[in-house]
Amino acid sequence: MTRGNQRDRDRERAQSRNPGKGGKGKDDGLTPEQRRERDAKALQEKTAKKAAQGASGGSGDAGGKSTKK
Repeated sequence: MTRGNQRDRDRERAQSRNPGKGGKGKDDGLTPEQRRERDAKALQEKTAKKAAQGASGGSGDAGGKSTKK
């Protein structure tokens, strides 16, 4: 038994629920190389922030993981 146009209607409904997420989502106007540089910079900032938090004596338990059992 076939579904007819049910799949297409479901896609349309999903798009209407999430209007900001149209297409692939990677259309930010950057080349792959620029995207890699941006992501690498963000990762470096994140690791530097985490290292600074650990060095300052912060618990660093923002992830919700606990070492207590």
